[in-house]
Amino acid sequence: MYTKALLRRSGWILLVSCLSAQAQNQVKKIGKINTVSISGQQIKISAENAFAEITVYSPSVIRVRMDQHPLAADFSYAVFAKPATTRLQTTQNNNEINITTDSLQLRISKNPFAIRFLTPSGEVINEDEDGLTTSWIGDEVTTYKKMQEGERFIGLGEKTGNLDRKGEGYTNWNSDKFGYAANQDPIYATIPFYVGIHHHINYGIFFDNTFQSDFNFGASNNRFSSFGARGGEMNYYFIYHPQMADIITSYTNLTGRMPMPPLWSLGYQQNRYSYYPDTEVLRIAQTLREKKIPADGITLDIHYMDAYKLFTWNKDRFPNPQQLSKQLNDIGFKITVIVDPGIKVEEGYAAYESGKKENIFIKYSDGQNYTGQVWPGWCHFPDFTSVKGRNWWKGQVKSYMRDGVRGIWNDMNEIATWGQKMPNNVIFDYEGSPVTHQQAHNVYGLEMVRASYEGSREELKKRPFLLTRAAYAGSQRYSAIWTGDNRAEEDHMLLGVRLMNSLGVSGMPFSGMDIGGFTGNPTVSLYARWMQIGAFIPYYRNHTGVNTKSSEPWAYGEEVLEISRNYVNLRYRLLPYLYSSMYEATRTGMPVMRTLALTNTFDANVYDTRFQNQYGYGNAFMIAPFESTKEFGSIYFPEGKWYNLYNDTITAGKQEVITPLNIKTLPVYVKESSIIPMQSLIQNTTEKPSDTLFLHIYKGDKQNTFVYYEDDGETFDNEKGVYYQRTIAYHPADKKITLEKASGSYASKFHHIKLLLHGFGDQKSVTVNGSPLSLVSTGYSFLSPISRFDPQGSSIPAERCTVQQATFDNGNQLINVDL
Repeated sequence: MYTKALLRRSGWILLVSCLSAQAQNQVKKIGKINTVSISGQQIKISAENAFAEITVYSPSVIRVRMDQHPLAADFSYAVFAKPATTRLQTTQNNNEINITTDSLQLRISKNPFAIRFLTPSGEVINEDEDGLTTSWIGDEVTTYKKMQEGERFIGLGEKTGNLDRKGEGYTNWNSDKFGYAANQDPIYATIPFYVGIHHHINYGIFFDNTFQSDFNFGASNNRFSSFGARGGEMNYYFIYHPQMADIITSYTNLTGRMPMPPLWSLGYQQNRYSYYPDTEVLRIAQTLREKKIPADGITLDIHYMDAYKLFTWNKDRFPNPQQLSKQLNDIGFKITVIVDPGIKVEEGYAAYESGKKENIFIKYSDGQNYTGQVWPGWCHFPDFTSVKGRNWWKGQVKSYMRDGVRGIWNDMNEIATWGQKMPNNVIFDYEGSPVTHQQAHNVYGLEMVRASYEGSREELKKRPFLLTRAAYAGSQRYSAIWTGDNRAEEDHMLLGVRLMNSLGVSGMPFSGMDIGGFTGNPTVSLYARWMQIGAFIPYYRNHTGVNTKSSEPWAYGEEVLEISRNYVNLRYRLLPYLYSSMYEATRTGMPVMRTLALTNTFDANVYDTRFQNQYGYGNAFMIAPFESTKEFGSIYFPEGKWYNLYNDTITAGKQEVITPLNIKTLPVYVKESSIIPMQSLIQNTTEKPSDTLFLHIYKGDKQNTFVYYEDDGETFDNEKGVYYQRTIAYHPADKKITLEKASGSYASKFHHIKLLLHGFGDQKSVTVNGSPLSLVSTGYSFLSPISRFDPQGSSIPAERCTVQQATFDNGNQLINVDL
């Protein structure tokens, strides 16, 4: 009897196995729609082979969910926004379902199920590819979109390659890729959001699926673009606005925006793998001060630990971390320390014993703790997808804050282990709904920085600085990101620019790269160029690896030291502009580093590989980075008029200009009508600048506004209204500059405003709130000191521009300046 039952059961298992194997080799399309249920802003659909749910999130955002099974309870680590009440009209007939909002139309074909997004006037924005639409191969799900004529694609976060991703394919699987090639994919971060561009239309798609995902923008085919994942739902958000900036704003409304960073984190940071012992750390800090190189941060890599064990200090190298922190803080430096997730399996090691007691480590499917090898040896790993695991980590991180640390650098959080092949049968809590490594892998870094941020914030009661290597969409809520273990090579320097530009349009505005390159040794000219570019990126960190030459600014000779100091000085003078630009990122999601495609979306030249590295630094500047070895370079000037930063010569837009290059200056241009607030030179952000704000206005034909912002730079009082915010507007038609009444309860550190007018000819005076004020014509240099080292021993004058300037009191009231 038992034998017959076993045989019957075996036969059934064999039959199921055969059917399952057959399903794995078949393409199962969603098929025709059987039933439709409409409730408010949501439509539920039962189709031939799947279930779907369409939700209108806002007039410009529509969510699409599909699965082979009834849809599970909704959950996302990335999206925290809820649908906003939206006016819409929904109709259906035998052939299709129509949804119309103020901003777009959605048409859903019933046989077979297929989606088309249209503008209000009926132009196609994006549509499923006929015959392919959405389908499954086993658990793998893919949506196929018709490739529009001339369509381009940008974004996807930290992806190598060209700005325009047309013709390429990409995989999202966070990976530790030491010294990655300039075309390698994947690397460290997963941000499955891109922007499609065609026929003067642009749209965004965010595919919120944490399994390994794949994007195809016409790679090996001329029919479709597609996105899909190895498991989970087809779950994407479609975003449409006429302007790309608004697409980014809607995307970051879904996934969150960065908080205001501590002001010191925007200063220059010095790092290497590794500075030790403590006397060497102090020597580096003191040398920066002696050589008058402004700086705010020193970063400690893994050699500060005891045998690489997390939450420990090597007592021989760092016998008194609190004293070291105080000594550095006294001269204006903050410490950032590296943390990796691996906890060494070692009896008596406090973090291991505590983690084991609290039962917070990820486990195999049989309940045994997973063990992988990293720097300390064999390690267990906290489960950051559980509340218990995050709370444990928060408690551990607080010990660093008590030792005077102010920044946490989250590394190796892809998860990286030696062998780079964590088994898929490792189980994660996933907020009480356990999943395998396949689903949790890509969000591990996101949840690690979440726990690091929350623990640091709770202990400090002030803004911590967080840096991460691995990320998923939404990581910007907690952390800055850097582009990992790059190479000291010319192409890697320019690749870093593209990576940060792509991160910017993908919702992560606070980014950086290792200045000088992490692996290998840069040439003298490469280092100089990289330091110049670094002055115009959000996170300005110099870093190099173990067994490389020293890579501080003074290590490359006197000429490079002066070049580096000039640009670090400029960085610090521009801090009011940069801080205000970061504030804009917290409000709208607009990045500080801006690919030219962001504001010149339909200008084909900005996608040309000759010009794709050019970028905006905030709204005013255009940076044109080139290899340090080039003597001439082609620069594309988009529409408008452009001022040379160093001498105010004007170049008309919509043209390519061949420009001589030299290693002493980085090509930097200022857009007409720009408003740029600056301050006097300081050596670190704890030092107060003079009480005069320097307000540079560039004459132009376009009206422009700039939101100027100040707060104390360190507390969360800004969240309670303790800030100083003022809109500054330039009205060329009315020949007027307006400083609107300041809002917020914070008192500006600047009591006076010096107005510097560029391109206004020999204008003699202005009127400030009805009172005439004489203008003085004077030379002005953006590089300081005003002379630069010449290798032959003579001193050559810096390029200077002539400006008209006048000073007036900075009150909170409305200020009108008539030109």
